[in-house]
Amino acid sequence: MSLHLQIPLPLPLNPMLKLYGGAFSRATIVKWYLEELAIAYEFIMLDMQASEHRQDAFLQINPFGKVPAIVEDDGWHLWESGAILMYLAEKYAKTPLSLAKRAELNQWIIFANATLGPGIFVEANREREMPRLLTTLNSILEQQSYLVDNEFSIADVAVGSLLCYIPLMLKLDLSPYPAVLDYMKRMTERSAFQKTLGKR
Repeated sequence: MSLHLQIPLPLPLNPMLKLYGGAFSRATIVKWYLEELAIAYEFIMLDMQASEHRQDAFLQINPFGKVPAIVEDDGWHLWESGAILMYLAEKYAKTPLSLAKRAELNQWIIFANATLGPGIFVEANREREMPRLLTTLNSILEQQSYLVDNEFSIADVAVGSLLCYIPLMLKLDLSPYPAVLDYMKRMTERSAFQKTLGKR
Protein backbone atom coordinates (compact mmCIF):
# COMPACT_ATOMS: atom_id res chain seq x y z
CA MET A 1 0.00 0.00 0.00
CA SER A 2 1.40 3.36 -0.98
CA LEU A 3 0.91 6.41 1.14
CA HIS A 4 0.57 9.75 -0.63
CA LEU A 5 1.40 12.68 1.55
CA GLN A 6 0.04 16.10 0.78
CA ILE A 7 3.09 18.30 0.94
CA PRO A 8 2.20 22.00 1.12
CA LEU A 9 3.92 24.33 -1.28
CA PRO A 10 6.66 26.25 0.48
CA LEU A 11 5.89 29.83 1.40
CA PRO A 12 8.22 32.50 0.03
CA LEU A 13 11.23 32.78 2.30
CA ASN A 14 11.26 36.55 2.01
CA PRO A 15 7.76 37.81 1.28
CA MET A 16 8.28 41.21 -0.22
CA LEU A 17 6.11 44.05 -1.38
CA LYS A 18 6.90 45.32 -4.87
CA LEU A 19 6.95 49.06 -5.52
CA TYR A 20 6.80 50.27 -9.11
CA GLY A 21 8.10 53.69 -10.00
CA GLY A 22 10.04 55.80 -12.43
CA ALA A 23 13.28 57.74 -12.17
CA PHE A 24 11.48 60.98 -11.25
CA SER A 25 8.17 60.00 -9.71
CA ARG A 26 6.24 60.04 -6.48
CA ALA A 27 7.38 56.48 -5.90
CA THR A 28 10.26 58.09 -3.99
CA ILE A 29 7.73 59.36 -1.44
CA VAL A 30 6.49 55.81 -0.88
CA LYS A 31 10.10 54.58 -0.68
CA TRP A 32 10.73 57.13 2.07
CA TYR A 33 7.84 55.80 4.14
CA LEU A 34 8.81 52.16 3.54
CA GLU A 35 12.28 52.98 4.83
CA GLU A 36 10.75 54.68 7.88
CA LEU A 37 8.77 51.49 8.56
CA ALA A 38 11.83 49.30 7.92
CA ILE A 39 9.71 47.14 5.60
CA ALA A 40 11.46 44.93 3.04
CA TYR A 41 10.44 45.85 -0.48
CA GLU A 42 11.58 45.44 -4.05
CA PHE A 43 11.74 48.58 -6.14
CA ILE A 44 10.96 47.99 -9.80
CA MET A 45 12.12 50.88 -11.94
CA LEU A 46 10.03 51.34 -15.07
CA ASP A 47 11.63 53.00 -18.05
CA MET A 48 9.15 55.79 -18.65
CA GLN A 49 11.03 56.95 -21.74
CA ALA A 50 10.46 53.51 -23.25
CA SER A 51 6.79 53.63 -22.13
CA GLU A 52 7.09 50.56 -19.91
CA HIS A 53 4.30 52.07 -17.78
CA ARG A 54 2.03 51.80 -20.84
CA GLN A 55 2.68 48.11 -21.46
CA ASP A 56 -0.02 45.52 -20.77
CA ALA A 57 1.91 43.98 -17.85
CA PHE A 58 1.83 47.22 -15.88
CA LEU A 59 -1.64 48.25 -17.05
CA GLN A 60 -2.88 45.13 -15.25
CA ILE A 61 -1.65 46.80 -12.07
CA ASN A 62 -2.72 50.36 -12.84
CA PRO A 63 -4.99 50.72 -15.87
CA PHE A 64 -4.13 54.43 -16.02
CA GLY A 65 -0.45 53.67 -16.51
CA LYS A 66 0.72 55.88 -13.64
CA VAL A 67 3.28 55.29 -10.92
CA PRO A 68 3.70 54.62 -8.07
CA ALA A 69 1.91 51.33 -7.56
CA ILE A 70 2.47 48.48 -5.14
CA VAL A 71 1.83 44.76 -5.48
CA GLU A 72 1.62 42.41 -2.49
CA ASP A 73 2.75 38.75 -2.60
CA ASP A 74 -0.79 37.55 -3.23
CA GLY A 75 -1.10 39.80 -6.29
CA TRP A 76 -3.27 42.44 -4.62
CA HIS A 77 -2.29 45.87 -5.93
CA LEU A 78 -2.87 49.53 -5.21
CA TRP A 79 -1.96 52.79 -6.93
CA GLU A 80 -1.91 56.52 -6.08
CA SER A 81 0.77 57.62 -3.63
CA GLY A 82 -1.67 58.94 -1.03
CA ALA A 83 -3.72 55.73 -0.98
CA ILE A 84 -0.53 53.67 -0.70
CA LEU A 85 0.72 55.76 2.24
CA MET A 86 -2.58 55.33 4.09
CA TYR A 87 -2.63 51.58 3.41
CA LEU A 88 0.89 51.16 4.75
CA ALA A 89 0.12 53.27 7.82
CA GLU A 90 -2.92 51.16 8.65
CA LYS A 91 -1.23 47.83 7.92
CA TYR A 92 1.84 48.56 10.02
CA ALA A 93 0.36 50.80 12.74
CA LYS A 94 1.57 49.85 16.21
CA THR A 95 -1.93 50.47 17.48
CA PRO A 96 -5.13 50.41 15.41
CA LEU A 97 -5.97 53.81 13.96
CA SER A 98 -9.22 55.33 15.18
CA LEU A 99 -11.68 56.71 12.67
CA ALA A 100 -10.75 60.25 13.73
CA LYS A 101 -6.98 59.62 13.41
CA ARG A 102 -7.44 57.97 10.02
CA ALA A 103 -9.47 60.95 8.83
CA GLU A 104 -6.90 63.44 10.13
CA LEU A 105 -4.05 61.65 8.37
CA ASN A 106 -6.08 61.45 5.17
CA GLN A 107 -6.82 65.15 5.46
CA TRP A 108 -3.11 66.00 5.30
CA ILE A 109 -2.41 63.51 2.48
CA ILE A 110 -5.22 64.99 0.40
CA PHE A 111 -4.08 68.51 1.28
CA ALA A 112 -0.57 67.69 0.06
CA ASN A 113 -1.68 66.18 -3.23
CA ALA A 114 -4.72 68.30 -4.07
CA THR A 115 -3.91 71.69 -2.53
CA LEU A 116 -0.25 72.18 -1.62
CA GLY A 117 1.22 70.54 -4.73
CA PRO A 118 -0.92 72.44 -7.26
CA GLY A 119 -0.58 75.63 -5.22
CA ILE A 120 3.21 75.58 -5.46
CA PHE A 121 4.15 73.58 -8.54
CA VAL A 122 1.52 74.86 -10.97
CA GLU A 123 2.94 78.19 -12.08
CA ALA A 124 -0.45 79.75 -12.81
CA ASN A 125 -1.47 79.18 -9.17
CA ARG A 126 1.77 79.98 -7.40
CA GLU A 127 1.64 83.76 -6.95
CA ARG A 128 -1.86 83.59 -5.50
CA GLU A 129 -1.75 80.32 -3.54
CA MET A 130 1.77 79.85 -2.22
CA PRO A 131 1.88 82.79 0.23
CA ARG A 132 -1.48 81.82 1.71
CA LEU A 133 -0.58 78.14 2.04
CA LEU A 134 2.91 78.60 3.43
CA THR A 135 1.91 81.38 5.82
CA THR A 136 -0.68 79.09 7.37
CA LEU A 137 1.70 76.12 7.45
CA ASN A 138 4.33 78.34 9.04
CA SER A 139 1.87 79.33 11.81
CA ILE A 140 1.04 75.68 12.48
CA LEU A 141 4.69 74.65 12.56
CA GLU A 142 5.59 77.48 14.94
CA GLN A 143 3.42 75.65 17.48
CA GLN A 144 4.44 72.04 16.83
CA SER A 145 7.24 70.02 15.25
CA TYR A 146 5.00 67.62 13.31
CA LEU A 147 1.56 67.86 11.75
CA VAL A 148 -0.50 65.27 13.67
CA ASP A 149 -0.27 64.80 17.46
CA ASN A 150 3.20 66.35 17.30
CA GLU A 151 4.78 63.05 16.21
CA PHE A 152 6.16 61.95 12.86
CA SER A 153 3.56 60.29 10.62
CA ILE A 154 2.51 59.82 7.01
CA ALA A 155 1.14 63.37 7.17
CA ASP A 156 4.75 64.55 7.38
CA VAL A 157 5.83 62.23 4.56
CA ALA A 158 3.08 63.58 2.31
CA VAL A 159 3.53 67.28 3.13
CA GLY A 160 7.25 67.19 3.89
CA SER A 161 8.13 65.51 0.61
CA LEU A 162 6.40 68.20 -1.44
CA LEU A 163 8.02 70.97 0.56
CA CYS A 164 11.43 69.35 0.10
CA TYR A 165 10.87 69.14 -3.65
CA ILE A 166 10.76 72.96 -3.79
CA PRO A 167 14.53 73.59 -3.63
CA LEU A 168 15.11 70.69 -6.04
CA MET A 169 12.73 71.97 -8.69
CA LEU A 170 12.14 75.69 -8.16
CA LYS A 171 14.09 78.78 -7.23
CA LEU A 172 11.78 80.21 -4.59
CA ASP A 173 12.57 82.35 -1.58
CA LEU A 174 11.24 80.55 1.50
CA SER A 175 12.89 82.88 4.03
CA PRO A 176 9.54 84.47 5.00
CA TYR A 177 8.57 81.04 6.40
CA PRO A 178 11.27 80.14 8.97
CA ALA A 179 9.18 77.47 10.73
CA VAL A 180 8.58 75.76 7.37
CA LEU A 181 12.33 75.84 6.69
CA ASP A 182 13.05 74.34 10.13
CA TYR A 183 10.46 71.63 9.42
CA MET A 184 12.07 70.86 6.06
CA LYS A 185 15.44 70.57 7.80
CA ARG A 186 13.97 68.07 10.29
CA MET A 187 12.65 66.01 7.40
CA THR A 188 15.92 66.02 5.47
CA GLU A 189 17.88 64.95 8.57
CA ARG A 190 15.90 61.71 8.91
CA SER A 191 17.99 58.72 7.79
CA ALA A 192 15.09 57.24 5.78
CA PHE A 193 14.75 60.53 3.90
CA GLN A 194 18.47 60.60 3.16
CA LYS A 195 18.29 57.06 1.69
CA THR A 196 15.47 58.05 -0.66
CA LEU A 197 14.49 61.63 -1.41
CA GLY A 198 17.85 62.88 -0.21
CA LYS A 199 19.56 61.10 -3.12
CA ARG A 200 17.64 63.06 -5.75
